[in-house]
Amino acid sequence: MRLHPMAPDILYQQNHCGIYRMDRRAQDGEPRWVRIGEKMPKSVGDIGFPMVLHPRDPDTAWVFPMDGTQVWPRTSPGGKPAAYVTRNAGKTWKRQDEGLPIEQAWFTVFRQAMTADARDPVGIYFGTTCGEVWASANEGEKWNCIARNLPHIYAVEAAEM
Repeated sequence: MRLHPMAPDILYQQNHCGIYRMDRRAQDGEPRWVRIGEKMPKSVGDIGFPMVLHPRDPDTAWVFPMDGTQVWPRTSPGGKPAAYVTRNAGKTWKRQDEGLPIEQAWFTVFRQAMTADARDPVGIYFGTTCGEVWASANEGEKWNCIARNLPHIYAVEAAEM
């Protein structure tokens, strides 16, 4: 679950059941979780673990979906990894895979293994259980592998220096 740092009434979550958003300032009654992952491509689905929020825009979030069928451990759908971004609170999603392997890349990314920095543009980072760390300096538009041959990556954090 993620609470937006500049809008603490807005919460997001991605889990084994989907991608959800809640705005606790709901004008139409009690706040409730809305399944925004239903707008993801059907071939990808909205099952996964990591979710990252834009540090300044509460309507922008990134997720890394994984195969929600019988595949275990969860891996990139079809062996084609990608992050997905919404810039309108989950109404639409855009695939971001430039620079990532185009096939046979069965990435698993744990819940705490994806993060963002506070730069402009925002940098996005994720680590895999294959021991790779991937980075994007332009909000997910292009990815580069910045570390290989590590053990399983369980968590990734960005630090400002």
